[in-house]
Amino acid sequence: MHIDRRTLVVLAGLPGAGKSTLLTKLHTTTEVSVLDSEQVRRRLSAFLPERIPYRWYRCFVHVTHRLRIVRACLLVRAPVVVHDPSTCWIARAPFVLVGALTRRRRVFVWLHVEPALALAGQYERGRLIRSHAFRRHVVRVRRLDALLQGGSAPRGYHAVRVLTRDDVRHGLTLDVSGGDLRPDAPGWAGARAVGTVKVNTSVHREDSGASAESSSCE
Repeated sequence: MHIDRRTLVVLAGLPGAGKSTLLTKLHTTTEVSVLDSEQVRRRLSAFLPERIPYRWYRCFVHVTHRLRIVRACLLVRAPVVVHDPSTCWIARAPFVLVGALTRRRRVFVWLHVEPALALAGQYERGRLIRSHAFRRHVVRVRRLDALLQGGSAPRGYHAVRVLTRDDVRHGLTLDVSGGDLRPDAPGWAGARAVGTVKVNTSVHREDSGASAESSSCE
């Protein structure tokens, strides 16, 4: 997958789709900043008593996560990869705004799985989102799928790539060497000349593991 150095990549998909797992299998040939809300949650939970439920500080985690994204887009010269369900425009819009203000290309990567598999993924990771919130995600995904399958990128994004678990079973390679994006490449739609993302061994992330789903759509 090819992107420019100053690119903001939004890895999106239903909660439980496998986004965090994919981030652990991200390969690049240049340093990439990977931001996952789970990094914030883990640090906070290390200082808080175990009896305090996550829902009590979820909002703080989400706000902090987004502030870290703004900071990275402003200060980091490398591509920035962020993790978010982004099933509704309210969640996608802040990334568009931050990308535009920091002059970064916006690439939307959608990890497509059926709702039943996403729910199974939540059970597997041992953390379920609220049932009514998941149902809303599923309803929004039907509309988003229609847009993506029609060959269009979400508003404000320069390119979109739709992937399945089979596509990324061996991981995702980002090539940042400057190659041109091929509009006819499998999975690509709505593309302008978006640079490249590299295959590397130095993916910069503060932590690893499953991510705390963050979505202002909930």
